[in-house]
Amino acid sequence: MDELEHRMKRDSSATDYASRRTFLKKGAAGMLAFPMIVSSQVLGRSKRPAASDRIALAHIGVGGQGTGLLRNFLRQELCQTVAVCDPIKDRRQDRAQEADRVYGGLEKSGEYQGCKAYEDFRDLLARDDIDAVVIATPDHWHVPIALDAVRSGKDIYVEKPLGVSVEEDKAIREAVHRRGAVFQYGTQQRCFNTHCGFACELVRNGYIGDLQRIDVVAPNGATGGNPAPQPRPEWIDYDLWLGPAPVKPYCHDRVIGTGRYHCYDYSLGFIAGWGAHPLDIAHWGYPEIPIFYQGTGRVPKEGLFDTVVDWDIKGTYASGVEFTLKPGRDKTTFVGTKGWIAPSRGGIQAKPESLLRVKLKPGEIRLLQDNNHYRNFLSAVKSRKQPASDIDSAVQSDFVSHLGDIAVRTGRGISWDPGKETIIGDETAERMLSRSMRGPWHL
Repeated sequence: MDELEHRMKRDSSATDYASRRTFLKKGAAGMLAFPMIVSSQVLGRSKRPAASDRIALAHIGVGGQGTGLLRNFLRQELCQTVAVCDPIKDRRQDRAQEADRVYGGLEKSGEYQGCKAYEDFRDLLARDDIDAVVIATPDHWHVPIALDAVRSGKDIYVEKPLGVSVEEDKAIREAVHRRGAVFQYGTQQRCFNTHCGFACELVRNGYIGDLQRIDVVAPNGATGGNPAPQPRPEWIDYDLWLGPAPVKPYCHDRVIGTGRYHCYDYSLGFIAGWGAHPLDIAHWGYPEIPIFYQGTGRVPKEGLFDTVVDWDIKGTYASGVEFTLKPGRDKTTFVGTKGWIAPSRGGIQAKPESLLRVKLKPGEIRLLQDNNHYRNFLSAVKSRKQPASDIDSAVQSDFVSHLGDIAVRTGRGISWDPGKETIIGDETAERMLSRSMRGPWHL
């Protein structure tokens, strides 16, 4: 095995993780030294692990959600942020300075070399001293960057939704499994909202009887947006921001506004962007995927935004369990022969209410791992165990968004073969499972 393959090989135990860190620190000599921190007392964190045991973390995409993720990881004892990346100059510079402030003024000691800001994610991923990457870019960049990260030997935390096509979802799943990478999906409700896990445990253990229907509700998409071209600002590498997406004129609503959530070039809209949360809980409680989809919705014809809104999707699983996906307040409702239970990020409801007082018995299915989503990811990086929001669940729940979107856009019923993972009996719809990418970008 040559040196490159050795660096990219993922270890299978916490002991191997420590050995890998030692190798990377030696292998990076003369390149980019691993940032170190002096005593834990300097940071006021008495439980902080030694520098050699901390996970070297990088953040790609540090806008709104990316900034929130950065700040949450800066609070974690198991890691140290060593690099940030964004095509918008002020963002990357401000976030790098924020990381430096959190870790203290340790540059003078020579043991900490600061958080470096990158414009191009490829330069960041070329570093051998980075263990894991947090990806919080616009949706159309999630999978291409995640693929490069995994292929360069990094573990990945990927914001939801996953890909902008079923083909992308399959590609990142294959890469994660082949490389043995740790993957955590940004659907935080599996940890932070512990009542979601409790509800799914009740469903899995039969406390609501035989499952009959799953109703998923997610906030509706948006219409509008001003598509009028504007001069391209100097503070953004707009071509890099577009990446694999088609070339379109720069405008504020496309890039800085909410266009990145509601333009089909970059996303599926809220059917996936927000739907990922309640759909993830649906799959957690019933780890299957519907095999038939039909629905209505509307693709806006005016303004900049053109993702589906007002969707009303119905489907069925192979077992006969029914499925619905509609706009509204984020919630997943499991309906069984003995009652129903409805968890959301805001709370949990059930009928009969006695379901909320159930105490699970020894030997029954347990799903909850940790009440901190970020710590859960970092722990998995060290232990090489599956985190709460694993790649297989992420792909399956994301498939539902894509298939529902295709059903609305074609106006026809869509049949899905879960074994072959393709649409059957409709060549036009089947072609919609993939998207072309602007060169030189590819999967």
